[in-house]
Amino acid sequence: MAIPGDDPTGRLRAVCLSLPAATEKEAWGDPTFRVRDRIFAMQKRGDGRVSVWCKAPPGSQAVLVGADPGRFFVPPYVGHKGWVGMRLDDAPDWGEVAVLVTRSYRLIAPKRLAALVGVPDPTAEV
Repeated sequence: MAIPGDDPTGRLRAVCLSLPAATEKEAWGDPTFRVRDRIFAMQKRGDGRVSVWCKAPPGSQAVLVGADPGRFFVPPYVGHKGWVGMRLDDAPDWGEVAVLVTRSYRLIAPKRLAALVGVPDPTAEV
């Protein structure tokens, strides 16, 4: 029997919805997480594996994918805009997930909301 902490959707939802004015809306058959109706994170299962897609700062996509292509990838449709995908189906580091999601939020959110959020400590338990 799976425990709630083993559910990647539930854990991702908790990370995303902890951010100011964040909402969840289903699109393309998967949950998307938005601030003021702009997507900052998407859970995807299209290739049979659970992942999260997030906007990344300039240069981060290449660094992450180059460092660990088994965990990070360039997602279709949004990868050319600097988004990065991270696999969630193989014991992800949830502190790292929180950092990626929060950075994406800060890139997408209006400045006033983005200013309310610091980048989380990747070693903190999520």
